[in-house]
Amino acid sequence: MSNTSSITHFLLLAFADTRELQLLHFWLFLAIYLAALLGNGLIITAIACDHRLHTPMYFFLLNLAILDLGCISTTVPKSMANSLWDTRAISYSGCAAQLFLFAFLAMAEYYILTIMAYDRYVAICQPLHYGTLLGSRACVHMAAAAWGSGFLTGLLHTANTFSLPLCKGNAVDQFFCEIPPLLKLSCSRTYLREVWFLVVTLSLAFVFFIFIMVSYVEIFRAVLRIASEQGRHKTFSTCLPHLTVVSLFVSTGIFANLKPPSISSPSLDLLVTVLYSVVPPAVNPLIYSMRNKELKNALKNLILEVVFQQQ
Repeated sequence: MSNTSSITHFLLLAFADTRELQLLHFWLFLAIYLAALLGNGLIITAIACDHRLHTPMYFFLLNLAILDLGCISTTVPKSMANSLWDTRAISYSGCAAQLFLFAFLAMAEYYILTIMAYDRYVAICQPLHYGTLLGSRACVHMAAAAWGSGFLTGLLHTANTFSLPLCKGNAVDQFFCEIPPLLKLSCSRTYLREVWFLVVTLSLAFVFFIFIMVSYVEIFRAVLRIASEQGRHKTFSTCLPHLTVVSLFVSTGIFANLKPPSISSPSLDLLVTVLYSVVPPAVNPLIYSMRNKELKNALKNLILEVVFQQQ
Protein backbone atom coordinates (compact mmCIF):
# COMPACT_ATOMS: atom_id res chain seq x y z
CA MET A 1 0.00 0.00 0.00
CA SER A 2 1.69 3.13 -1.19
CA ASN A 3 -0.34 5.80 0.55
CA THR A 4 -3.29 6.55 2.76
CA SER A 5 -5.78 6.89 -0.09
CA SER A 6 -5.35 3.21 -1.01
CA ILE A 7 -6.33 2.04 2.49
CA THR A 8 -10.04 1.25 2.76
CA HIS A 9 -9.85 -0.69 6.02
CA PHE A 10 -7.49 -1.67 8.84
CA LEU A 11 -6.82 -5.03 10.48
CA LEU A 12 -7.03 -4.99 14.27
CA LEU A 13 -4.94 -7.25 16.48
CA ALA A 14 -6.69 -10.54 17.23
CA PHE A 15 -6.71 -11.80 20.81
CA ALA A 16 -6.35 -15.43 19.71
CA ASP A 17 -5.89 -17.59 16.63
CA THR A 18 -8.01 -20.61 17.59
CA ARG A 19 -11.79 -20.51 17.42
CA GLU A 20 -12.20 -21.66 21.03
CA LEU A 21 -10.04 -18.83 22.39
CA GLN A 22 -11.80 -16.31 20.18
CA LEU A 23 -15.14 -17.34 21.67
CA LEU A 24 -13.61 -17.22 25.17
CA HIS A 25 -12.49 -13.65 24.46
CA PHE A 26 -15.99 -12.79 23.24
CA TRP A 27 -17.71 -14.11 26.37
CA LEU A 28 -15.12 -12.53 28.69
CA PHE A 29 -15.48 -9.11 27.07
CA LEU A 30 -19.26 -9.50 27.02
CA ALA A 31 -19.27 -10.11 30.79
CA ILE A 32 -17.03 -7.07 31.40
CA TYR A 33 -19.13 -4.91 29.07
CA LEU A 34 -22.42 -5.91 30.72
CA ALA A 35 -20.89 -5.26 34.16
CA ALA A 36 -19.84 -1.78 33.01
CA LEU A 37 -23.28 -1.08 31.53
CA LEU A 38 -25.07 -2.26 34.68
CA GLY A 39 -22.76 -0.57 37.19
CA ASN A 40 -22.51 2.79 35.46
CA GLY A 41 -26.17 2.70 34.48
CA LEU A 42 -27.19 2.18 38.12
CA ILE A 43 -24.96 5.05 39.28
CA ILE A 44 -26.34 7.40 36.61
CA THR A 45 -29.95 6.48 37.48
CA ALA A 46 -29.40 6.66 41.25
CA ILE A 47 -27.77 10.10 41.09
CA ALA A 48 -30.37 11.44 38.66
CA CYS A 49 -33.34 10.17 40.70
CA ASP A 50 -32.18 10.77 44.29
CA HIS A 51 -32.33 14.48 45.16
CA ARG A 52 -30.00 13.89 48.15
CA LEU A 53 -27.23 13.14 45.65
CA HIS A 54 -27.66 16.41 43.75
CA THR A 55 -24.36 17.77 45.03
CA PRO A 56 -21.15 18.73 43.19
CA MET A 57 -19.37 15.49 44.12
CA TYR A 58 -22.12 13.31 42.69
CA PHE A 59 -22.64 15.62 39.71
CA PHE A 60 -19.04 14.97 38.67
CA LEU A 61 -19.44 11.26 39.44
CA LEU A 62 -22.44 11.27 37.08
CA ASN A 63 -20.24 12.76 34.35
CA LEU A 64 -17.56 10.14 35.06
CA ALA A 65 -20.07 7.30 34.72
CA ILE A 66 -21.32 8.66 31.37
CA LEU A 67 -17.73 8.96 30.10
CA ASP A 68 -16.94 5.43 31.29
CA LEU A 69 -19.90 4.09 29.33
CA GLY A 70 -18.74 5.99 26.25
CA CYS A 71 -15.12 4.78 26.54
CA ILE A 72 -15.92 1.10 26.87
CA SER A 73 -18.65 1.27 24.20
CA THR A 74 -16.12 2.74 21.75
CA THR A 75 -13.68 -0.17 21.91
CA VAL A 76 -15.20 -3.37 23.31
CA PRO A 77 -18.26 -4.04 21.06
CA LYS A 78 -16.16 -3.96 17.86
CA SER A 79 -13.55 -6.28 19.38
CA MET A 80 -16.32 -8.64 20.50
CA ALA A 81 -17.91 -8.63 17.04
CA ASN A 82 -14.57 -9.39 15.37
CA SER A 83 -13.97 -12.36 17.68
CA LEU A 84 -17.50 -13.65 17.20
CA TRP A 85 -17.38 -13.41 13.40
CA ASP A 86 -13.71 -14.44 13.12
CA THR A 87 -12.51 -11.27 11.43
CA ARG A 88 -10.06 -8.45 12.16
CA ALA A 89 -11.35 -5.76 9.80
CA ILE A 90 -12.47 -2.24 10.67
CA SER A 91 -13.30 0.36 8.05
CA TYR A 92 -11.10 3.43 7.53
CA SER A 93 -13.87 5.76 8.72
CA GLY A 94 -14.68 3.40 11.60
CA CYS A 95 -11.04 3.46 12.70
CA ALA A 96 -10.96 7.27 12.57
CA ALA A 97 -14.21 7.47 14.56
CA GLN A 98 -12.89 5.00 17.14
CA LEU A 99 -9.65 6.94 17.61
CA PHE A 100 -11.50 10.25 17.92
CA LEU A 101 -14.11 9.00 20.37
CA PHE A 102 -11.63 7.20 22.60
CA ALA A 103 -9.20 10.15 22.72
CA PHE A 104 -12.10 12.56 23.33
CA LEU A 105 -13.76 10.51 26.08
CA ALA A 106 -10.53 9.36 27.79
CA MET A 107 -9.14 12.89 28.03
CA ALA A 108 -12.50 14.30 29.18
CA GLU A 109 -12.59 11.57 31.86
CA TYR A 110 -9.13 12.53 33.03
CA TYR A 111 -10.17 16.19 33.28
CA ILE A 112 -13.24 15.17 35.27
CA LEU A 113 -11.06 13.13 37.64
CA THR A 114 -8.88 16.22 38.15
CA ILE A 115 -11.96 18.35 38.91
CA MET A 116 -13.15 15.69 41.37
CA ALA A 117 -9.83 15.98 43.22
CA TYR A 118 -10.35 19.76 43.39
CA ASP A 119 -13.89 19.20 44.68
CA ARG A 120 -12.62 16.98 47.52
CA TYR A 121 -9.82 19.46 48.31
CA VAL A 122 -12.23 22.39 48.65
CA ALA A 123 -14.78 20.33 50.62
CA ILE A 124 -12.19 19.19 53.19
CA CYS A 125 -9.56 21.94 53.27
CA GLN A 126 -11.75 25.01 52.57
CA PRO A 127 -15.27 23.98 53.66
CA LEU A 128 -16.41 27.57 54.33
CA HIS A 129 -15.76 28.50 50.68
CA TYR A 130 -17.30 25.32 49.20
CA GLY A 131 -20.62 26.88 48.26
CA THR A 132 -18.87 29.82 46.59
CA LEU A 133 -16.16 27.92 44.70
CA LEU A 134 -18.37 25.00 43.69
CA GLY A 135 -21.79 26.47 43.09
CA SER A 136 -24.10 24.96 40.51
CA ARG A 137 -22.98 27.36 37.76
CA ALA A 138 -19.28 26.75 38.49
CA CYS A 139 -19.82 22.98 38.40
CA VAL A 140 -21.57 23.16 35.03
CA HIS A 141 -18.81 25.39 33.63
CA MET A 142 -16.06 23.02 34.84
CA ALA A 143 -17.84 19.97 33.43
CA ALA A 144 -18.41 21.75 30.11
CA ALA A 145 -14.71 22.72 30.02
CA ALA A 146 -13.73 19.08 30.60
CA TRP A 147 -15.99 17.81 27.80
CA GLY A 148 -14.94 20.64 25.47
CA SER A 149 -11.22 20.15 26.12
CA GLY A 150 -11.57 16.41 25.54
CA PHE A 151 -13.43 17.03 22.28
CA LEU A 152 -10.74 19.44 21.05
CA THR A 153 -7.94 17.03 22.05
CA GLY A 154 -9.62 14.12 20.25
CA LEU A 155 -10.25 16.23 17.14
CA LEU A 156 -6.65 17.45 16.90
CA HIS A 157 -5.17 13.98 17.46
CA THR A 158 -7.47 12.42 14.89
CA ALA A 159 -6.80 15.11 12.27
CA ASN A 160 -3.05 14.87 12.86
CA THR A 161 -2.90 11.08 12.78
CA PHE A 162 -5.07 10.55 9.69
CA SER A 163 -3.34 13.32 7.73
CA LEU A 164 -0.13 11.24 7.77
CA PRO A 165 0.81 9.11 4.73
CA LEU A 166 0.48 5.45 5.74
CA CYS A 167 2.58 3.07 3.65
CA LYS A 168 3.54 0.23 6.01
CA GLY A 169 0.44 -1.85 5.57
CA ASN A 170 -2.88 -1.68 7.37
CA ALA A 171 -2.32 -4.03 10.34
CA VAL A 172 -2.84 -2.18 13.65
CA ASP A 173 -0.97 -3.81 16.54
CA GLN A 174 -3.82 -3.22 19.00
CA PHE A 175 -7.40 -4.42 19.49
CA PHE A 176 -8.76 -0.95 18.68
CA CYS A 177 -7.51 2.04 16.70
CA GLU A 178 -5.07 3.88 18.94
CA ILE A 179 -2.52 6.57 18.09
CA PRO A 180 0.85 4.79 18.78
CA PRO A 181 0.18 1.69 16.58
CA LEU A 182 -1.20 3.89 13.77
CA LEU A 183 1.95 6.06 13.87
CA LYS A 184 4.00 2.91 13.24
CA LEU A 185 2.30 2.62 9.83
CA SER A 186 3.55 6.04 8.70
CA CYS A 187 6.45 6.26 6.26
CA SER A 188 6.97 10.01 6.57
CA ARG A 189 8.90 12.07 9.10
CA THR A 190 5.80 14.21 9.44
CA TYR A 191 4.63 11.67 12.01
CA LEU A 192 6.97 13.46 14.45
CA ARG A 193 4.43 16.29 14.50
CA GLU A 194 1.86 13.96 16.03
CA VAL A 195 4.49 12.47 18.35
CA TRP A 196 5.27 15.93 19.73
CA PHE A 197 1.57 16.69 20.10
CA LEU A 198 1.16 13.40 21.95
CA VAL A 199 4.08 14.31 24.23
CA VAL A 200 2.50 17.72 24.94
CA THR A 201 -0.82 16.03 25.79
CA LEU A 202 0.87 13.53 28.11
CA SER A 203 2.91 16.31 29.73
CA LEU A 204 -0.31 18.22 30.42
CA ALA A 205 -1.80 15.04 31.85
CA PHE A 206 1.25 14.69 34.10
CA VAL A 207 0.78 18.27 35.35
CA PHE A 208 -2.83 17.44 36.22
CA PHE A 209 -1.61 14.28 37.98
CA ILE A 210 0.79 16.37 40.09
CA PHE A 211 -2.14 18.69 40.93
CA ILE A 212 -4.20 15.66 42.02
CA MET A 213 -1.36 14.33 44.19
CA VAL A 214 -0.74 17.73 45.82
CA SER A 215 -4.48 18.05 46.49
CA TYR A 216 -4.50 14.69 48.25
CA VAL A 217 -1.42 15.48 50.29
CA GLU A 218 -3.28 18.54 51.61
CA ILE A 219 -6.45 16.49 52.08
CA PHE A 220 -4.70 13.78 54.12
CA ARG A 221 -2.95 16.42 56.24
CA ALA A 222 -6.35 17.97 56.98
CA VAL A 223 -7.92 14.57 57.70
CA LEU A 224 -5.23 13.67 60.22
CA ARG A 225 -6.12 16.83 62.16
CA ILE A 226 -9.73 15.68 62.56
CA ALA A 227 -10.20 14.63 66.18
CA SER A 228 -13.19 12.34 65.57
CA GLU A 229 -12.39 8.85 64.28
CA GLN A 230 -15.85 8.71 62.69
CA GLY A 231 -15.12 11.99 60.89
CA ARG A 232 -11.82 10.65 59.57
CA HIS A 233 -13.51 7.47 58.38
CA LYS A 234 -16.25 9.39 56.56
CA THR A 235 -13.70 11.64 54.87
CA PHE A 236 -11.53 8.73 53.77
CA SER A 237 -14.59 6.92 52.43
CA THR A 238 -15.21 9.75 49.93
CA CYS A 239 -11.53 10.25 48.98
CA LEU A 240 -9.97 6.80 48.74
CA PRO A 241 -12.25 5.53 45.92
CA HIS A 242 -11.35 8.54 43.79
CA LEU A 243 -7.63 8.14 44.51
CA THR A 244 -7.85 4.43 43.60
CA VAL A 245 -9.57 5.19 40.28
CA VAL A 246 -7.04 7.92 39.42
CA SER A 247 -4.07 5.68 40.25
CA LEU A 248 -5.36 2.80 38.10
CA PHE A 249 -6.30 5.00 35.15
CA VAL A 250 -3.19 7.20 35.12
CA SER A 251 -0.52 4.58 35.89
CA THR A 252 -1.66 2.15 33.18
CA GLY A 253 -2.33 4.93 30.65
CA ILE A 254 1.09 6.57 31.09
CA PHE A 255 2.87 3.19 31.04
CA ALA A 256 1.05 2.20 27.83
CA ASN A 257 2.13 5.36 26.02
CA LEU A 258 5.59 6.00 27.51
CA LYS A 259 7.06 2.52 28.13
CA PRO A 260 10.51 2.01 26.57
CA PRO A 261 10.64 -0.01 23.31
CA SER A 262 13.04 -2.48 24.95
CA ILE A 263 10.24 -3.94 27.10
CA SER A 264 7.52 -3.61 24.47
CA SER A 265 5.87 -6.77 23.14
CA PRO A 266 2.47 -7.44 21.51
CA SER A 267 1.18 -9.40 24.53
CA LEU A 268 2.36 -6.79 27.06
CA ASP A 269 0.98 -3.90 24.96
CA LEU A 270 -2.35 -5.71 24.73
CA LEU A 271 -2.51 -6.39 28.47
CA VAL A 272 -1.65 -2.82 29.46
CA THR A 273 -4.16 -1.35 27.00
CA VAL A 274 -6.91 -3.60 28.37
CA LEU A 275 -5.99 -2.47 31.90
CA TYR A 276 -6.48 1.23 31.15
CA SER A 277 -9.22 1.13 28.50
CA VAL A 278 -11.48 -1.77 29.54
CA VAL A 279 -11.01 -2.49 33.24
CA PRO A 280 -11.56 1.01 34.76
CA PRO A 281 -15.07 1.56 33.28
CA ALA A 282 -16.11 -1.82 34.66
CA VAL A 283 -14.62 -1.50 38.16
CA ASN A 284 -15.18 2.22 38.79
CA PRO A 285 -18.83 1.76 39.87
CA LEU A 286 -17.76 -0.97 42.31
CA ILE A 287 -14.92 1.16 43.72
CA TYR A 288 -17.14 4.21 44.22
CA SER A 289 -20.07 2.34 45.76
CA MET A 290 -18.03 0.04 48.02
CA ARG A 291 -17.18 2.62 50.70
CA ASN A 292 -19.76 5.31 49.97
CA LYS A 293 -22.75 4.86 52.30
CA GLU A 294 -24.90 7.54 50.63
CA LEU A 295 -24.44 6.01 47.19
CA LYS A 296 -25.02 2.47 48.50
CA ASN A 297 -28.28 3.58 50.13
CA ALA A 298 -29.41 5.30 46.93
CA LEU A 299 -28.62 2.19 44.87
CA LYS A 300 -30.41 -0.03 47.40
CA ASN A 301 -33.51 2.19 47.31
CA LEU A 302 -33.43 2.23 43.51
CA ILE A 303 -33.22 -1.56 43.26
CA LEU A 304 -35.98 -2.06 45.86
CA GLU A 305 -38.21 0.41 44.03
CA VAL A 306 -37.73 -1.44 40.74
CA VAL A 307 -38.37 -4.84 42.37
CA PHE A 308 -41.57 -3.72 44.14
CA GLN A 309 -42.91 -2.07 40.99
CA GLN A 310 -42.58 -5.35 39.11
CA GLN A 311 -44.48 -7.31 41.76
